[in-house]
Amino acid sequence: PAVPLTPRMASTRVTFYVLDDAEPGARLAFGCRLAEKVWKLQQRVHAHVGDPAAAAALDELLWTFRQGSFVPHEVVGEGTAPEAPVTIGCDAAAAPAADLLINLSDSVPAGFERYPRVAEIVGGSDAARAAGRDRHRHYQAAGCAPETHAVAGAAG
Repeated sequence: PAVPLTPRMASTRVTFYVLDDAEPGARLAFGCRLAEKVWKLQQRVHAHVGDPAAAAALDELLWTFRQGSFVPHEVVGEGTAPEAPVTIGCDAAAAPAADLLINLSDSVPAGFERYPRVAEIVGGSDAARAAGRDRHRHYQAAGCAPETHAVAGAAG
């Protein structure tokens, strides 16, 4: 007898955090808080951003987002193996292994399925939410069952 085919379920757990704040910096600020929380759990984090300017902005913000906070991090450079527990980069192919991939870009990072967990941070603007819905559909088509959490007051 024929064995019924079942869709292969991706093992990556995807969580969408939908912010109520439409300010451009809200996503980065929430990303910093999430990276700090996961790092304090002694897990590795990679933050994927859309371009080098966003990488530089996140790098700066991780030093200053909270008074007295220290999150050991580095921007992934060419030819260097990152050693910090939190890394930032815009080249998905060069991204190091981590326990959590935080996506701060407007598209799904190539190779997301290499990570056990993905955090998608969606800004509060109409354009950001539309891009978030596109990413949600992409993950569903890849066999993931994304969870969604509304986040109020994300910038604070």
